[in-house]
Amino acid sequence: MPAFPALDDLQYSPDGLVPVIAQDVHSGDVLMLAWANRDALERTLSTSEGHYWSRSRQCLWRKGESSGHTQQVTEVRVDCDRDTVLYRVRQTGPACHTGARTCFVTRVEKDGIGRAGPDGGGHILERLRRTIGARATERPEGSYTVALLDKGPVKASQKVGEEAVEVVVAANAESPERLASESADLLYHLLVLLESKGVALDAVWDELERRAR
Repeated sequence: MPAFPALDDLQYSPDGLVPVIAQDVHSGDVLMLAWANRDALERTLSTSEGHYWSRSRQCLWRKGESSGHTQQVTEVRVDCDRDTVLYRVRQTGPACHTGARTCFVTRVEKDGIGRAGPDGGGHILERLRRTIGARATERPEGSYTVALLDKGPVKASQKVGEEAVEVVVAANAESPERLASESADLLYHLLVLLESKGVALDAVWDELERRAR
């Protein structure tokens, strides 16, 4: 019996390929689209590393083999027509060869093509986390985030406590709009605290994923 017989059920193109979408397992960001043949899919399933088929070079390739920007594949899915594959991945570094986090940073608008932004969108908490990380590295003058980080985890912890109290007050005595605003403040300050302690947001996602099983 061939390895991974379920791959027999896929609807390959006449040249033996299927399109593969790589999606960040935590943020939900669509990172890239490439192609795979059966060999690439088998290697992905057996190694849990993203493998693809290069149509230009006519060879198998492993994501990150030259750049170091590897993909740990946590799950392989197929669409309802079985002609498109989804890799759910943990991406190391940028996914795009241009250095962008995702290949999908170009937005089609009514009046032309525009940039969606350097992070390419994605989950709002991931985007905010990346912004906070950039502030920590770039240290722009006048940044509230930088001022908070400079005061260390103790101050960030204090702010999380204050915002948590304000969320409780808003939930019990104020409007839904106020509750939403205070909740946003709490989430922001919690992300700053995680940054100040060097705790990756992925660690929080992993714990939530464990609890959801």
